[in-house]
Amino acid sequence: MSILSSLSPRSLAAPESGIVELINYARRRDELLPLWVGEGDLATPEFINRAASAALLSGETFYTWQRGIPELRRALSDYYARHFAVSLTPEHFYVTGSGMQAIVLAVQAITSPGDEMIYLTPAWPNIAAALDIEGARSVGVPLSFEGGRWILDMDRLKSAITAKTRGLFVNTPSNPTGWTATRQDLIDILALARKHDLWIMADEIYALYYYPGGRAPSFLDVMEPGDKVIFVNSFSKNWSMTGWRVGWIVAAPETGQVLENLIQYATSGVAQFMQKGAVAALDEGDDFVRSNIARAARSRDILCDALIATNRVKTLKPDGALYAFLKIDGTTDSRKAAMEIVDRTGVGLAPGTAFGAGGELFMRACFLRDPAQIEIAAERLCDYILSR
Repeated sequence: MSILSSLSPRSLAAPESGIVELINYARRRDELLPLWVGEGDLATPEFINRAASAALLSGETFYTWQRGIPELRRALSDYYARHFAVSLTPEHFYVTGSGMQAIVLAVQAITSPGDEMIYLTPAWPNIAAALDIEGARSVGVPLSFEGGRWILDMDRLKSAITAKTRGLFVNTPSNPTGWTATRQDLIDILALARKHDLWIMADEIYALYYYPGGRAPSFLDVMEPGDKVIFVNSFSKNWSMTGWRVGWIVAAPETGQVLENLIQYATSGVAQFMQKGAVAALDEGDDFVRSNIARAARSRDILCDALIATNRVKTLKPDGALYAFLKIDGTTDSRKAAMEIVDRTGVGLAPGTAFGAGGELFMRACFLRDPAQIEIAAERLCDYILSR
């Protein structure tokens, strides 16, 4: 008998990432242009590294505040005042060991086994997996793809609600589609949540990557005290800190002890010297974030303009986030196509099969990279598309 048979059914049911499968297939290739994951090509800037290194070398290596060091929670409060024009005390913020852990903790706080949570698909696959592993049921509601854009059908969302529904997971701007909720969309979603007494788990990690200008609409713009909204976020994208695995939750202070308890029994907190780097990111990093956004906008235009010009790719430039979600004419199996593309072109794309219902015929390309690299990737992809 295999030892696997003695493992828990939940652990055995955890799905392999369709994105990681492709990465493992091709990660060591020469002249690879890896557009498959949601990270750029810039290392963490020196001012962040310096702050973390100084804290490490000065001995800040002991157990620390499980909710996050006071300096970081204060810095998060200031960040939201600057970028979201809201006054949130440090008691609204909880530091986590990555954005992924923020999602898992929020799932644990909101759902019980057997509960349902609705999310919009195509979607980053980790939310559905996090729900399913915790014993809840993930319920995908597909966005509509019309004229190259993704659109939310509120009637479809309403019809997915059942007596078991506990919450709505809303990622805007969206990974992978780039769909970005309008202010009215958020008002309508919030009204639906209030009517059915549902939680909203808001993933607004890409809020500043909003190409019409400014930042994307946020639930913070429309919610009122007492609304059951919990925000999950990460330092990964804005400040080129993907490998640091530091994130945060924004939630009502009255939930604080519950969230601290969940942190205690998961990781017991984030290393203090890493949190000092995160403080520097927030306090000193606005110029770096602006440059990252400008870089992404330029690369978005290069990639999308080239692919659209082939007349064989259905997409429009996304309003937000970091991804072009591409539908290439004649593609019927995106997993197979992604393998073929990396073999023939050296460009790594994430297969749409990894993103759930509605994504099967698409492929995701992350454009947060040097525009010169994106030009090469676009040329290779166009040659592949036009030679088929």
